[in-house]
Amino acid sequence: MSIRHASKYPVIRFTRSTFGPMTRRIMLFELNEVPWRIVDEFVADHPTSALARLLPRTRCYTSIAADRGHLSPWTTWPTVHRGVNDEQHMISAFGQDRAEADKCFPPVWQLLRSAGVSVGVCGSLHSFPPPPDIDGYSFYLPDPFATEPIAHPEQLIPFQEFQLMMVRASARNVDTAVPRDAALKFLRTSHRIGVRAGTFAALAGQLASERRRPWLSTRRRSMQAMVAFDVYAKSLSDSRPAFSSFFTNHVASAMHRYWAAGHPGDYDEIGLGEDWMDRYREEVPWAMARADRMIGRLADFADENPDYELWIASSMGQGPTMAQALETQLYLQDPGRFLQEVAGVPQDGWSRRPAMNPQCNVRVAPDHVAAVDQALRTVTVAGQPLVFRPAADGFFSMDWGQPNLHDVPDAVRVAGVVRDPGELGLQAVEIEERSDTTAYHVPDGVLAIYDPQDTSAKPVIRRDVSVLEVAPAILHTFGVTVPGYMQEPSVLRRELVPHSVGTF
Repeated sequence: MSIRHASKYPVIRFTRSTFGPMTRRIMLFELNEVPWRIVDEFVADHPTSALARLLPRTRCYTSIAADRGHLSPWTTWPTVHRGVNDEQHMISAFGQDRAEADKCFPPVWQLLRSAGVSVGVCGSLHSFPPPPDIDGYSFYLPDPFATEPIAHPEQLIPFQEFQLMMVRASARNVDTAVPRDAALKFLRTSHRIGVRAGTFAALAGQLASERRRPWLSTRRRSMQAMVAFDVYAKSLSDSRPAFSSFFTNHVASAMHRYWAAGHPGDYDEIGLGEDWMDRYREEVPWAMARADRMIGRLADFADENPDYELWIASSMGQGPTMAQALETQLYLQDPGRFLQEVAGVPQDGWSRRPAMNPQCNVRVAPDHVAAVDQALRTVTVAGQPLVFRPAADGFFSMDWGQPNLHDVPDAVRVAGVVRDPGELGLQAVEIEERSDTTAYHVPDGVLAIYDPQDTSAKPVIRRDVSVLEVAPAILHTFGVTVPGYMQEPSVLRRELVPHSVGTF
């Protein structure tokens, strides 16, 4: 497959001379998968929160995902960043070769940087591998699924190294072990990169709470986001880039697992038990409270520096699915063994690419691509074909995670023949909180734009805005030429034009 080019579109040309002096700056807070329903519930229950204070002064929209295929953050965020949907950028998984996508449809931070705008990036998806001119960025901390601990400036590298090790250890279940050497290296530099004493106190409190209630170890995902935000906030304050981005997944993670606990009325049937419901009822609001503190700090920064705008965005949302118990999920723990058994691939004929369980991504040497593609088409799990996606350069992304097969000995078949999962490198892994995905991806997300200089009355109705409008609207704000393949930001143009540097 190859990327679809879009040269038929006319180039929308805007330059800084069109707008005059560049005076606006943007902080893009990427609140992954959070819909307005969760935000509104949080605000109603927390009337003194930062969001309750901020939203009445903010232009609020319902962002609509533009992808045509399966909705996944690995795909929907590239759509936001690049201003084209999945049918054009063709990005579907971590570790995929993005060279052609980057050439044809660069992410917005690269377009801004190429135009001379100062840029900082912190954790945005598919920000690894970093651009060749990483030293030209105000700061650049790639996403936590990077394969190497690369960051700029160099003082961020110990944190990235520690973060990568923690993320790899805690995909579906949280690994309570802490990599000692990496942790010590990070701790020695933590004060210089902005990790606050209050954050360390929260971490200590988290560890103490886990001793009394071990199931609270799931909150470590939020702890990681809190530390990363401290790093972002310090980098932002020190270097003051015109554009910066920060990504967090911690609320999305809580919603996937615990939506049912806080919204039992969304389900016709709940098979999780009263103890489970009581235990996890506050997890989504707790995660939202952490996000609210981050948003509050950025809003305060904008109020103190009114040339900054705060954009809060999600590339899609979540909604309820089923509320059934999940004892185990089938993971591919040994991809090398699996590829050898089903397609005859030798150990030096493949490499692992970044992914989050239950997904598994690999890259196969050219001589074995056809055999792997053919073999995967014969794999069934619990009577269903294995879902996988091939891409250029021998890349394969496989969707595992099939539920509750620990006592189904004939669940896995290759070419119709029953195979022992262990012999294929598969394992039914016990799920610590016993919940399936009680909420999953829906197209509707959030977009909120807070401009401290905009004192006009804000519309009560949240207009629908395609996520394809976000990247060109950001470029417009800085007077940067908008590529012709991007969609004209029609809704944002009508709403934001009186408050922009110039006219759209």
